[in-house]
Amino acid sequence: MAATGCAWQSENGGRERPAGPPAEYKAGMIGEDEDGAPVKGGTMTLAAYAEAGLLDPAETIVAGSTGGMEMAAIYDVLMRGDSETGEIHPQLAEDLEANGDSTAFTLTLRDGVTFSDGTPLDAKAVKWSIERYVKKGADEAALWKSNVAAVETPDDLTVEFKLRHAWPTFPFMLTTGPGMIVAKSSDDGGEFTPVGAGAFAFERYRPKEETVLKARAGYWDGKPNLDRIRIVYVDDPDAALATLSSGRIQGAFLRDPVAVQKALKAGHHGYLSMVALGNAAVVNALPGHPGADPRVRKAMHHAIQPEVVYRRAYPGTGLASNALFPEFSVWHTDAEPLPYDPGKARRLLREAKADGYDGKVSWLDSQDPASRTTALAAKAMLENVGFDVELDLVRSVSDQITRVAVRKSYDVAGWALSWREAGPFARMYATLHTEGNLTVGMPTTPAMSALIEELRGAATTEEQREVMGRIQRQWNEDVPALVLGPQPELVAWPDTVHGVVGTVNSMVLLDDAWIGQG
Repeated sequence: MAATGCAWQSENGGRERPAGPPAEYKAGMIGEDEDGAPVKGGTMTLAAYAEAGLLDPAETIVAGSTGGMEMAAIYDVLMRGDSETGEIHPQLAEDLEANGDSTAFTLTLRDGVTFSDGTPLDAKAVKWSIERYVKKGADEAALWKSNVAAVETPDDLTVEFKLRHAWPTFPFMLTTGPGMIVAKSSDDGGEFTPVGAGAFAFERYRPKEETVLKARAGYWDGKPNLDRIRIVYVDDPDAALATLSSGRIQGAFLRDPVAVQKALKAGHHGYLSMVALGNAAVVNALPGHPGADPRVRKAMHHAIQPEVVYRRAYPGTGLASNALFPEFSVWHTDAEPLPYDPGKARRLLREAKADGYDGKVSWLDSQDPASRTTALAAKAMLENVGFDVELDLVRSVSDQITRVAVRKSYDVAGWALSWREAGPFARMYATLHTEGNLTVGMPTTPAMSALIEELRGAATTEEQREVMGRIQRQWNEDVPALVLGPQPELVAWPDTVHGVVGTVNSMVLLDDAWIGQG
């Protein structure tokens, strides 16, 4: 007990502190991409953050950390986000136009686009894929079902989306899962096979080893420069960075602040996203769990100091904050989060214990060094105010996802809600609205749901920011999760790689990528 209680006071928890001052986080494309004639051929090998055994956008969270890069290469996206301006532009589609009050959008498809099986990507294919996405219950399926009244196909190249309410930011929906169009041959009643209209086609998958994609000569924008993309799986972020720096791979997805800072200071190029609520611990409020009592949730929040976690798990790096959107964010407001207040935590916990709570709570997390150190630091701070904490450290990210998102068999768990800068509404709805399907057992309330719906209809950034302030205040009442800070997510590559394009959800498009000489 004494050893555990003092552990968080250690200088760095065993992790190497990066040399020099912390790197400055600047979201967007990192490094100048030199002009020049693209080199044809070659294989680009990237280290993924986690293994995506199923490349189905209807059954996978579509983000760079969970197979999004592979899926973007296979399916492309109807619309893409501009990493510099935040605007949405056509990609696989040709155009998207809103009516006067943003209650309907008309999508125009490119003529002649085909899937890798040779079938046309037409309006009926788009409608079928999106309806399948919703039926499968994907991460934004509940949001789509509640807010899109109809999808109509007046001709082969036109898709009309009729909305139930004004929704100015609807185009963001077509940059992720719903915008990744799956061919009918992918799902013919047997085992799912990835078939899309992207620049690359699925070639092979070897569990715990690699996924390989091959270039498509029939891609709508011409055959890509690369012959193949090879995704490999490296559990340790420091090992992934070392392999990248050695030249043995040409890209790596990094979301550990220490590894991200090392990559930036080493001069690697890349695409950097700052993800609000990217480092958090969700609280299970379902009956039978300690978090069902709001006093327990608030006591946990008051007991944990994010700066202590970052000093232990990510020495000398990161942006510790318990605000939903810290100061770097366009969505930052003057609304203050709940403060670190161990005295108040003790009082709330005493009240809950007086009503029969035994003070026991289990903390679920992964076994990687940063997650394990975070869990130890949280245990020490929670026990400092009177909790009795048991750590439950699982072997892999996939095990953690199963326990939290599928079984909901946890009390508190390290997690990422990932409210992203570009179009945060969709993710907020999925994770915190009473009708969202990624709530993972967190408390959802009518008051929070009403605020999220108000955010959907807000037309300007100023109007949206005002609602965000009220969402922070409501969060302080509900405490759905324990906020530790935003998470930097960096897709890094050496200066010999060119033509990579950043989009949303920490994903990159590789249809124009090529590898030059070192």
